[in-house]
Amino acid sequence: MGNKKLKILVSGGGTGGHIFPAIAIVEALKKQADINVLFVGAKGRMEMEKEPACGYEIIGLPIAGFQRGFTLSNFIKNILLPLKVLRSLIKVMGIINKFKPDAAIGTGGYASAPTLKMAQWMGIPTFIQEQNALPGKTNLFLSSAAKSIFVSYEESKKYFTHSDIIYTGNAIRESFLENIVSREEAFHFFKLNPNKKTIFITGGSLGAKAINEAIADKIELLLAEDIQIIWHTGKTHYENYKHYENGRCKVHDFIYEMKMVYAVCDLVVTRAGGVLFELFMMGKPAIVLPSPYVADDHQTSNAEALVKRNAAIMLKDPESKEKLVPSIIELIKDEERMKAMSREMLILAKPHAASEIAKEILSKLEYHIS
Repeated sequence: MGNKKLKILVSGGGTGGHIFPAIAIVEALKKQADINVLFVGAKGRMEMEKEPACGYEIIGLPIAGFQRGFTLSNFIKNILLPLKVLRSLIKVMGIINKFKPDAAIGTGGYASAPTLKMAQWMGIPTFIQEQNALPGKTNLFLSSAAKSIFVSYEESKKYFTHSDIIYTGNAIRESFLENIVSREEAFHFFKLNPNKKTIFITGGSLGAKAINEAIADKIELLLAEDIQIIWHTGKTHYENYKHYENGRCKVHDFIYEMKMVYAVCDLVVTRAGGVLFELFMMGKPAIVLPSPYVADDHQTSNAEALVKRNAAIMLKDPESKEKLVPSIIELIKDEERMKAMSREMLILAKPHAASEIAKEILSKLEYHIS
């Protein structure tokens, strides 16, 4: 393919776990090749905000996922789903005919299925990146016709029948590891005491009701132990918990300054999605609560992969109110276990995954890196 300007179509969204790996791969490709990128997302979903914020053009599809739970509203939405899929496929055909991509990359999410499937039907090389130990249905559906599949966990390989499956780890933006801030700067930023233990609580990019409720239910116990809290509630939950803000509890609807967070926190409480790969990079011990609302319960598989390596503690939502805060207190007092968990997290880190994925894609496209 020589050194011509490559046109890359990219689709991945719904949550940060799909969006940020897509951005990381694009940034790595830009460092290695002359490329023009167009993102395709689902209208009304997070990617329609996050990807333009990073300077990329995105086109939205009228696509949605299958609605779980038997309600009249969900029933109507599911009846209309085939029409939305058809409309999305037709729109993608138009996008491809106009943009003329040399390749399409999918990282999962609603829009990824019609985008990559149409690309495959039109003879465009496609590449899939899977973030979870248990692959999502979209990526499994697309995998047989993909040129390469990049997986984040060794455990994922057994689910794909494709011959070209490459274990790279998850794609993290390399800027994440650049200009690491000092602990002093980070503690000053959050106005917290560097001599006290600090925990970071997050339910992922959208927040998590169960985690928020469990923390609020026993927050006095955490504060009684002289523990400092950085609490990311998610935008939809923020109004319910902002009143907990005080000198030792910092409540945020969303946090962009994640380097600051990792510089100060000793322990992370989180869902078992894409954020785990940042914890690997930073070697942060974690208590993980897999989301029960994700497809195929794939977050439990992610959490189990960590528990097997003694890198994290897993709790389920129904036991969170009773066990989460006591588990935090018990673990943060156990210095030796925290250090051992940190070492295991670092072993899982793959800091150059995005670059490796980009290099493999360009090689498959026979693009000559100068």
